[in-house]
Amino acid sequence: MQHQKQTKTKVIHSLKQANSLQWNLCANPQQLSSRQKERFDPFVTFEFLHALEESDSAVAETGWLPHHLLETDSLGNYLGVIPMYLKHHSMGEYVFDYGWADAYNRAGGDYYPKLQVAIPFTPVTGRRILLNSVTGDDEVEARLINKTISLLNKYQASSLHLTFVERDTWKKLGEKGFLQRMDQQFHWQNRDYESFQDFLATLSSKKRRNILRERKQALENDIVIEHLTGNSITEGHWDIFFEFYQETGSRKWGRPYLNRAFFSLIGQTMAERILLIFCKRNGRYIAGALNFIGSDTLFGRYWGCLEHHPCLHFEVCYYQAIEYAIINSLSYVEAGAQGEHKLARGYTPNFTYSAHWIANRNFRKAVEHYLDSERTMVRDDQYFLMQHSPYRKGL
Repeated sequence: MQHQKQTKTKVIHSLKQANSLQWNLCANPQQLSSRQKERFDPFVTFEFLHALEESDSAVAETGWLPHHLLETDSLGNYLGVIPMYLKHHSMGEYVFDYGWADAYNRAGGDYYPKLQVAIPFTPVTGRRILLNSVTGDDEVEARLINKTISLLNKYQASSLHLTFVERDTWKKLGEKGFLQRMDQQFHWQNRDYESFQDFLATLSSKKRRNILRERKQALENDIVIEHLTGNSITEGHWDIFFEFYQETGSRKWGRPYLNRAFFSLIGQTMAERILLIFCKRNGRYIAGALNFIGSDTLFGRYWGCLEHHPCLHFEVCYYQAIEYAIINSLSYVEAGAQGEHKLARGYTPNFTYSAHWIANRNFRKAVEHYLDSERTMVRDDQYFLMQHSPYRKGL
């Protein structure tokens, strides 16, 4: 008689308690054969998440108390993990539920704490239920999901949120009773272009002329572009970039989420997956963007500048990223959240997905009604935007 394998599920409050190799086997499972396409997501790796904690950027003091969920077999091998946090605010998530929190509190409840399955400060779609199997394991996945729901009572949390999940996961969670939410971002897709000129040729003449004008204007005033990756990135470069990051963060949010130590840590452990695009004028760095390199996607994350030049942001964050993707045979560029202005520059709208479990039945019904309407609005908006696609008709 065959006995069922014994498994154990536990919550850890720091990645220092995790085995980095075992975590990464779940984050980016090894391929079953050489014919399968490599899949690598830099944001779910132990190195990225550990840097957030080790630098004190995503810890209890900043409102991101780690509650990572692990399932192991009898030998201690990780079968699956979920990066999860107990939160007392909704900052740094990019799926906004401030209105929900306000309504819940006005009704006499306590919306916080809540459980958040997410990559802090990173609005990038990816796997959130990380299984140590390329093909997935439905039983492990189901146990992990059920365990996260059961933790709501233990921590007296109002709700559980999984943000920027993949569509297949979103559909599965919907079938399990999670409320389904949609939004959109603007991504660029490589259609086997051999050069930037090939990409331009697919655009309408008006959009093509506009991009050429912007690229020329951006590099006026003797601005020079540099690409840095791997060993070419030094601590001095991180000092410079952090100055850029602080400038943008203080202007947009009042207080940047990440500190200087975070950038040193990812520079030490993830340099080969990082692309810095810097701008130099008169021998001085004046602007730059931080990108992460996935298996088929270039992820644009942060931008900042000390001097403001027309169209320089478009050049560094959009056009340089497209050129890099073409040269390196990457299929996509994701240039961050929101931004309808990206449409005119070749980036088209793509749906993003999140799933939500709300414990209170009455409040759950109210949110469900709201999300039904919101999904319709998001779909209608995408349809409208695609009518204004920059690409020539028929492409």
